[in-house]
Amino acid sequence: MRKIDIFRLTFIFISLFITLLLVFAIVALFLVPDPEDVWHNLLSEEMRYSLKLSLLTGLVSTLLVMLFSLPIGYTLSRFQFPGKSFVKTIIDLPVAFPELVLGLCLLLLFGNTWVGKALQSVGLNFVFTVKGVVVAQFFTALPYASRIMKSTFDYIDPRMEFVSRSLGYSRFETFVNISLPLARNGILASTVIAFARCIGTFGTVLILAGGTYMKTEVLPITLYLNISYGNMGMALTSGIVLMVVSFIAIYIFEKTEVGL
Repeated sequence: MRKIDIFRLTFIFISLFITLLLVFAIVALFLVPDPEDVWHNLLSEEMRYSLKLSLLTGLVSTLLVMLFSLPIGYTLSRFQFPGKSFVKTIIDLPVAFPELVLGLCLLLLFGNTWVGKALQSVGLNFVFTVKGVVVAQFFTALPYASRIMKSTFDYIDPRMEFVSRSLGYSRFETFVNISLPLARNGILASTVIAFARCIGTFGTVLILAGGTYMKTEVLPITLYLNISYGNMGMALTSGIVLMVVSFIAIYIFEKTEVGL
């Protein structure tokens, strides 16, 4: 008679139980609202403004995140230099503490400090502006994209780059013609996750850019404001939109991760 593996069954049960709870919670978000109310809210001026601003700032932030996370990920994967562990720790730090703390740090940096005043003198004011939304999303998503890019380059055999260098290609030519094509799945996964994090950023945006109605109102701010007002229909609608964006992002990430 086959012996029952209690350890295996216990761990499977725990995994299925938590999964079931999450499924019920997600399903509730879609079943509780009235479909007509959701459709009405989707067509409202506030939701259209919020969705448009979220997509615009999310795309700009994601582009900036990828422009920086590619060299950061490659540097941390390939190069040795003094203070490397410190750099890695600082870049990863925003993952470990709440978005509200990150937002507070950015607010202080871009407020009345010499950095903030210097930027304001050239027209770059990030406090309580749409530009601040982009900056908040950028610093929130950057650590996630950088970690994925570092892992991606870690899995690429450096000997391929050595062969390219030995054939006379420069380091930059090797990076463009060898490293980037081999990292394409990781770049796609990093881009998708960065976009999802930008769209879903709340605490950092709230502190740095403010939660101003129809000004810095991205989707998470719409959810927050309408819960505060007691308008649950609009809050649930914005939650559904955010959930759909997150689901698509995770689905694409899982598909691309298989090919890494």
